[in-house]
Amino acid sequence: MTAEISLEGRTILISGASRGIGLAIAEASAAAGANVVLASRKQDGLDVAASAIREQGGTALPVACHMGHPDEVAALFDRAAAEFGEIHGLVNNAATNPYFGPLLGIEEPAFDKTVEVNLKGPLTASRHFVDQASAGASIVNVASIMGQIAAPLQGAYAMTKAGLISMTRTLAHELGPVGVRVNAIAPGLVETRFASALIENPELSQGFIDRTPLRRHGQPDEIAGAAVYMLSEAASFMTGHIMVIDGGVSSG
Repeated sequence: MTAEISLEGRTILISGASRGIGLAIAEASAAAGANVVLASRKQDGLDVAASAIREQGGTALPVACHMGHPDEVAALFDRAAAEFGEIHGLVNNAATNPYFGPLLGIEEPAFDKTVEVNLKGPLTASRHFVDQASAGASIVNVASIMGQIAAPLQGAYAMTKAGLISMTRTLAHELGPVGVRVNAIAPGLVETRFASALIENPELSQGFIDRTPLRRHGQPDEIAGAAVYMLSEAASFMTGHIMVIDGGVSSG
């Protein structure tokens, strides 16, 4: 029997969930039947996101958390477990990109912050997730095509996304024997507030469009479906996979 793309009865924790790709994944997961735990740094934005999901009939728990702070991540998982019991899926989406410029020009505080959120955060969250997960659980990491190509002016961000892709593959091998799947999505340029420095720069934006066969930027909801699929039993034989969703940029 073919498995349905459903998250009914499952609890999914999504970081960076107050807007953009994270919010789109949370909304799609809730629509697929999941209880969703929304995490990001600011409670007010999370409350708005959770309210919108509830208005559509979903179940959402908003918890403020800085994913680069291990003590806050531990508290997040404790809160989610107290509310819903087992967490069945984790989406590591939270990211930061505080520096835009030549790689050798980045200052240490900006570099440390990028690594703290983009690499240390997903690793810490994955550790807490696996500590309570059973077979059939799924981790989805939101990486970037920047982690697979040269990334002038975004070198530190791209380095962390390359690291996240490596983390995905390694954890897939290490966790596969206990039935936990680990996959990643590598989006191209998606129209979000996070990408506003690129989207709102006419020259840079047009450069991306010109290199994209579909001749446009992506939208957050065009990434969300892949995450729901990876989290569901329909993807039960998929692990260690990096799904590129970039409008064809990397096709040649």
